[in-house]
Amino acid sequence: MNMMVSRRAMLGGLALGGTGLLLPNAAWAFKEGGAGLYPATNAFIKGFVERKELAGTLAAIGKGQAEASFFGAGVQSISDGVPVGPDTLWRLYSMTKPVTGIGAMLLIEDGKMALDQPIADFLPAFANMKVQNTPDGSITDVRPAKGPITVRQLLTHTAGLGYNIIQKGPIKKAYDDNGIVGGQASRLPIPGLPPVTPAPSLAVMADRLAALPLVYEPGTKWSYSIGLDLMGRVIEVASGQAFDAFLQARIFDPLGMTRTGFMVERKDVGSFTSNYAAFNGVLIPFDPAGASIYLDKPPYPFGGGGLVSSARDYDRFLAMLLGEGAIGGESGGKRIMKAETARLAMSNLLSDAVDRKGTFVDGQGFGAGGRVSLPTSPGGEGLFGWAGAAGTIGFVHRKLGYRVGGYTQIMPSETVSFQAKFGETVLKDVTA
Repeated sequence: MNMMVSRRAMLGGLALGGTGLLLPNAAWAFKEGGAGLYPATNAFIKGFVERKELAGTLAAIGKGQAEASFFGAGVQSISDGVPVGPDTLWRLYSMTKPVTGIGAMLLIEDGKMALDQPIADFLPAFANMKVQNTPDGSITDVRPAKGPITVRQLLTHTAGLGYNIIQKGPIKKAYDDNGIVGGQASRLPIPGLPPVTPAPSLAVMADRLAALPLVYEPGTKWSYSIGLDLMGRVIEVASGQAFDAFLQARIFDPLGMTRTGFMVERKDVGSFTSNYAAFNGVLIPFDPAGASIYLDKPPYPFGGGGLVSSARDYDRFLAMLLGEGAIGGESGGKRIMKAETARLAMSNLLSDAVDRKGTFVDGQGFGAGGRVSLPTSPGGEGLFGWAGAAGTIGFVHRKLGYRVGGYTQIMPSETVSFQAKFGETVLKDVTA
């Protein structure tokens, strides 16, 4: 059965936590150079493996358009003992969102859609949306939305849409019953999580979503949502291509991202990670590489959380962002979008009127699928990026001129501090 995993549900269902995780005694450290350049980061990521808290960890750090440094520790899967490396495949989950966001920005650059255009121009079913009178309350006690959902709002989680990993009550049940999900976790039943069968296509998912009420008025509140998955369907209609084919043609192929996609081919299983949860102090592979749900073609390409990629591939995407639409520099490089489009994508697209209190972006901005730091943010402005539910994190620091990726596979990511502390650890090294 296909299943969506919720960080909250896994916390409740598996009682995660504990110490003394069962890992190989020796942490094999991969080095393609750079560990010595970033000693704090190297010690940080190795520590999780040495303390037997994670199976494998990897860092990818690049300055400007120079080649990245890759260094790590541990293994792809405890069962096979294969060391992690720059071409190891990781479940990106929500690190997919900035990729989808850039896809939308390419169509804005093409003139095929506009940032503040109503999505009903592409998906007429969204023309007359209703809004819950009580967020997460009754789905029949509703009122007409005051305004249309726009492209900007889909990109920035301000469309008023819900998320089955966030919402509660009747609206969550309606999302689950209609297969409105942003990713998949395992073929295996997971304690505490009901089985959910995803909708059979992006088109069907979008139509089912349009029939349900919004949780909030469009444009009023930042609320983590299914918006980037719905953007995949908007991209299909606006471009005339299947969403995954569009990303392949406009982003992956031009940037040389040969190991990025929405499923893992059988021939690549040998470089695929297993995904773990901690249970009574033991790492349990709830999505083992050799039997992963990612070996199946997904029911639809999840623009909010479906990609698998390598650190080397995702670094090429980050290099393009840092290069404001171009990778490798102007001489001998490859440009996929105009500099002004890239700058817009990485700028704060939220108005001051949007309520962000108590959210993931409290005190921050948000761009095309990723968090944007502000002059008043901790550490100042210049950051753009996002993180994934299995512990990965990827961002560019435009002010400092660095691109950064951190990789592991543990759910929920809050089980350990790898994701939460990775970025600040890298910044200690680069500002030393």
